[in-house]
Amino acid sequence: MTVLNQFDVIVIGGGAAGLFCALTAGQRGRSVLVLDSSNKVGKKILMSGGGRCNFTNLDIQSENYLSANPHFCKSALNGYNQWQFIEMVERHRIAYHERKHGELFCDESAKDILAMLLDECEQAGVSIKTKCDIQAIARQGSTYSLKTSLGSYQCQSLVIATGGLSIPTMGATGFGYEIAAQFGLNLLPRIAGLVPFTFTDWVKDISERLSGLAVDVDMSVNGISFRENLLFTHRGISGPAALQLSSYWQSGQIVSINLLPDHNASELLLGYKNASAKSLLRNLLSQHLSKSLVLELQSLYWPDHADKPIAEIPDTALTKVAEQLSSWQLKPSGTEGYRTAEVTLCGVDTDHLSSKTMECKTQSGLYFVGEVMDVTGHLGGYNFQWAWASGYAAGKNV
Repeated sequence: MTVLNQFDVIVIGGGAAGLFCALTAGQRGRSVLVLDSSNKVGKKILMSGGGRCNFTNLDIQSENYLSANPHFCKSALNGYNQWQFIEMVERHRIAYHERKHGELFCDESAKDILAMLLDECEQAGVSIKTKCDIQAIARQGSTYSLKTSLGSYQCQSLVIATGGLSIPTMGATGFGYEIAAQFGLNLLPRIAGLVPFTFTDWVKDISERLSGLAVDVDMSVNGISFRENLLFTHRGISGPAALQLSSYWQSGQIVSINLLPDHNASELLLGYKNASAKSLLRNLLSQHLSKSLVLELQSLYWPDHADKPIAEIPDTALTKVAEQLSSWQLKPSGTEGYRTAEVTLCGVDTDHLSSKTMECKTQSGLYFVGEVMDVTGHLGGYNFQWAWASGYAAGKNV
């Protein structure tokens, strides 16, 4: 007797990794069903990159990823690279452009990328159901049985593509981690990544006054540094430099900010003392930094010298100011958390998964792809490329 609602593959989660896994499996002739709890699939795709979707990067290296096992991502990234995804984008005639650091964005809208994925799914015969809550999952022999709000389903291969905890307003939950725990997989402690820093001290007051100001800086912690823009906000600091660094920062640590990354600050100030003796320090620094930021720094670090010509400021005082400018020490009170985080760090321990197929080593037919596992990319299209690559690796093997 034929069992209704039986598929070769069921993918839980209709995000980037889930859809890519589904279309890849469907192209192999597998019967595939995608189940998503949201009212429509691909919500994070649509909001990404300011609505333009930074869909990959021209320079994908394993060094751009964080994981307890830094080698885990290599096989999948080599198995499906950025050039293969770019070829698909071009085949669908989606116009795109390169921004700094090799980041690729749609010219028009992130909707183009989602439409491409859905078109590929449709051509591959993939079924997609939304507004579907998974109520129970059970393993029966070689089959997985799912009880859902839309009925019961069975499959040979079950793919967990539920994403992480970031941006709960997009429907993010910890459901994927619950499934991993149900089947005995180890979970690494989850924390928000690619997320703005918050402050409760004087930095918050300065950030509020400077809100909206972007500054080109070199920002570092734990020996890791990023040269990017820093953005002051009402809650603290954001922008690419802060977001990148947040994935490496741990609670209680101090971050160091070089506000003059193109200069040796000490040489610059002492040089000005010789060449522009009658000028005020704030006017000289305003050639390099926003005047509003310079005035905040002045009130902090050289209020007694504010109205003196630079020639009257002792070298020792100028050297101290230079140190503040080249290594501004700030101690975040925390981050904005999952509410605004772009990714979730850690997750399903990759020691339990095959790096070639994404299949669970102890539960045949169970796969994990995308953000739910302990692989997190830098800002700049790396997490989307991991979604495509891990989805492809599973899709070729389910």
